[in-house]
Amino acid sequence: MPMTVPVAEKRARFRTMHQQGCFVLPNPWDIGSARMFQHLGFSALASTSSGFAWTRGRSDYAVTRADVLDHLAAVAAAVELPLNADFESGFASDPEGVAESVRLAIATGIAGLSIEDRDLQKGGLYDKPTALERLRAARAAIDHSGADVVLVARTEGLLRDPKALSPAIDKLVAFAEAGADCLYAPGAKGKETIGAIVRAVAPKPVNVLIMEPSMPLADLAELGVRRVSVGGSLARVAWAATVAAAKAIRSGSFLPLADAMPNAEVNQIFSGFDKS
Repeated sequence: MPMTVPVAEKRARFRTMHQQGCFVLPNPWDIGSARMFQHLGFSALASTSSGFAWTRGRSDYAVTRADVLDHLAAVAAAVELPLNADFESGFASDPEGVAESVRLAIATGIAGLSIEDRDLQKGGLYDKPTALERLRAARAAIDHSGADVVLVARTEGLLRDPKALSPAIDKLVAFAEAGADCLYAPGAKGKETIGAIVRAVAPKPVNVLIMEPSMPLADLAELGVRRVSVGGSLARVAWAATVAAAKAIRSGSFLPLADAMPNAEVNQIFSGFDKS
């Protein structure tokens, strides 16, 4: 199954998906998982910084920009689906550096990318004026490129303090006014919090990271959420199953291997990609 969908078509499709309804973005951590999610019928994908870092035996935020760019290019080229990039904090602190990183990310063939307000050098978050300068630099880089890439603005405030809803909304509203196409506050939980965020930035779309697995997609759609992602959770599910099985094997039991997908089934799925 050759990957023949032009990048421009992926980007146009991805932008259209944000205009109505609610869709799910599973987060692959490598080419194999990306192709498996395509096979399972998802309409778009999003990378995961943590999931990718773990494939390198590193912690989240401990891989280089070059590593991430190579990863994004490989995954984007390996599937026919639009790929949204978890682009961390833009791999730079200054607006000029963020703009350069965004230009490099666009060249990988992604359909969207997110920029966080996390200050990795000093710890904590960038203040609103600085975060806005960085976001505007990303916006300008996309506009100058002529690429129809969806810009997602993230504030990490709710991950640090789940009660800090007002400051998070304040930033998201400012990000929306500064040109973000989609808004994202990972850590948002509960219908009241999520609904407040959606209303605050409407009509711009909101991405929600699943923090409460018991909340069904239908509830999020009813709240007006446009897109839903799971971050590193699918990678953590895979790690949990692998570690549990390995511990059993170390103890002398091979019973967990009985739950594995059949070899023939996995090969059949991936055989469709062999000529790509």
